[in-house]
Amino acid sequence: MDLELRHLKTVRAIAEAGSLTRAATALGLAQPALSAQLKRIERTLGGPLFVRGRDGVRATALGDLVLDRARVVLPAVSGLQEEAVRFARDGAAPGPRLGGTHGPLLGGLVDRLARADPDARVSTYTSWSEREVARGVVAGRLDFALVGVCGESPPPEAGRLAWTEVARDPVYAMLASGHPLAARAQVALAELAAEEWTDVPGDGCFGDCFAAACVRSGFTPARVYEADTASCVHLVQVGRAVGLCRATFPATPGVVTRPLTGAPLIWRHLLGWHPEGRAAGRAAAVLAYARDAHAEALARSAGRTPADAPP
Repeated sequence: MDLELRHLKTVRAIAEAGSLTRAATALGLAQPALSAQLKRIERTLGGPLFVRGRDGVRATALGDLVLDRARVVLPAVSGLQEEAVRFARDGAAPGPRLGGTHGPLLGGLVDRLARADPDARVSTYTSWSEREVARGVVAGRLDFALVGVCGESPPPEAGRLAWTEVARDPVYAMLASGHPLAARAQVALAELAAEEWTDVPGDGCFGDCFAAACVRSGFTPARVYEADTASCVHLVQVGRAVGLCRATFPATPGVVTRPLTGAPLIWRHLLGWHPEGRAAGRAAAVLAYARDAHAEALARSAGRTPADAPP
């Protein structure tokens, strides 16, 4: 028997259900039929995929290997089918599929790609999770990931994706325009020791890097509110907290951004793609557009001062 996509779907369904009984119900099969099918799949793959117990089933090491591959193959085939249907219907090849986390560069990149090729069907996906976006590229659901990491930290899925630095920026403090330190050209992190903080969530190491930077400055943050960008801005505007932002943060009423003295935190903007993916040949052009978008965002940023302007 040759392995087919339906076999991978069966293995995935069993793993997700956690038992053959529940998986059989979900698949609309009788349990004996599902058990027989699983045995045929296991014979084809050379060994047991699950260990059966009183509480259900759990994957063996071989099962984990098969499931790991299935998580890549099944979404990729599904995406291929969707793209083929759209192509047959509309007669236009799909444009680049971009994934990104919160930040000002994704919009600028979309704008540049659309201007360069007005017929391109650029699509986007956003998430607070850098890892989720990277997994989307690994699985073939996305072509490019536009994310950021703290300092020299490795990017997600470093062994599977090709990553290139778009730019690196110091992390700024975000203050209410009426804050006592708002008139300063820059602010020492230690001067904010008594403040409450707000920041957007993420699954990278930025939270740990921020905490470590605070300890080096002699304090521990009293409280950190995790919220979406709009809520973070509101908390800063009303003086409830101070925030952290990239140097590219756009000008916003009621808010000023100031560099932290000595740049204790650095943010690296990264572009990632699968080296064997369909869009790998476009990576150089997309990288150039992303760098251009960063330069424009930096020029328009809230923290830019006359001294930053080019001669």
